[in-house]
Amino acid sequence: MAGPAISRSASEPPIPPDDPRRRLAVVRPESDDLPRISLVGDVYTILLSGEQTDGRYCLIDMRVPPGGGPPPHRHDFEEMFTVLQGRVRFTFRGEDVSVNAGETVNIPANAPHHFRNVSQEPARMLCMCTPAGQEEFFREIASPAGGTEAAPPGPDPSEEEQAVRRARAARLAARYRTELL
Repeated sequence: MAGPAISRSASEPPIPPDDPRRRLAVVRPESDDLPRISLVGDVYTILLSGEQTDGRYCLIDMRVPPGGGPPPHRHDFEEMFTVLQGRVRFTFRGEDVSVNAGETVNIPANAPHHFRNVSQEPARMLCMCTPAGQEEFFREIASPAGGTEAAPPGPDPSEEEQAVRRARAARLAARYRTELL
């Protein structure tokens, strides 16, 4: 039995027609076909890119070693994290909150924040950014990471290489609507 018909007023725009150019995306996180990058010692797998979602969002599988996570930053897009494994401390506008496996946190656009894996084991999170674009920033400043290893590699051993990456991130941040704090 079908549900009740939904009527729309004349002032409400109609739902656009289906776009047959868009395809169903099925993502298998352990697939070797997905882009994996290493950034600040973390390994990020880009599950869905803006190219696949018509720019609406991106979805990133983040594996973060104990003590790992990005420096303080902010950006003009929403960012949602669901912790799958471990415990992660998010610092949001200077306030700390611990988020455990199974919990989700949403970071509003423009708010200063960062996170740290505060557990003794690697943490794993899903990160959704809307609209998409953060995955492209990550691709430009990170290095390729191989395989589907459970634990992320440590930070780059070379201080010189780390300085080069920090400078590249600072130079590209504005293009990707991000401010490093």
